[in-house]
Amino acid sequence: MVQATAGRVSEARSRLLETATRIFYTEGIHAVGIDRIVAEAKITRATLYRHFPSKEELVVAYLNAVHEAERAQTEATIDSGQPAADVLRSIAKSITAGITSGHFRGCAFLNAAAEYPDPEHPVHKAVLAHREWFADTITTLFAQFGDAHPEPPARHYVMMRDGAMAAGCLTDPEQVSDTFLNGVEGLLTYRTAGHLSR
Repeated sequence: MVQATAGRVSEARSRLLETATRIFYTEGIHAVGIDRIVAEAKITRATLYRHFPSKEELVVAYLNAVHEAERAQTEATIDSGQPAADVLRSIAKSITAGITSGHFRGCAFLNAAAEYPDPEHPVHKAVLAHREWFADTITTLFAQFGDAHPEPPARHYVMMRDGAMAAGCLTDPEQVSDTFLNGVEGLLTYRTAGHLSR
């Protein structure tokens, strides 16, 4: 990472990443060239390549930045002291808040995976790392919730989340959000109604 004096992250790097994040998310990754990012970030190509030697590295940095933002929000919810079931509800509500926002364009990670399908590609690996973290987090919460077999409900939760994120930019986001929240509530109710050992 290129840094400015006093250990601060370079202002140019921050501007590049903010610009790339905005454009990649709203317009797609392959559709956006380096020249566009350089022009909108108001830096030179040499400056871009000093911070990110390739577009691929810039894309990975974009996904990592989105991951860190989502992770920080999730960890803050977990650290709030709520019971695990309420944390699962709160995470679902944060997902629907994104879906119903005016700038929602789907899941950044699912979108990136569609553009980089090769499982060995660094961008695809960044997507999988994020998804593994999210699945592990949800599994841990179901375990704390008292579920003897937390993996199946966690997979169910993640699949409902994926469906909501995919549908949220194609159909009525309010309806999609309500359906997702109802699904999460139904899953939690089922797991507390004598089904925790199944």
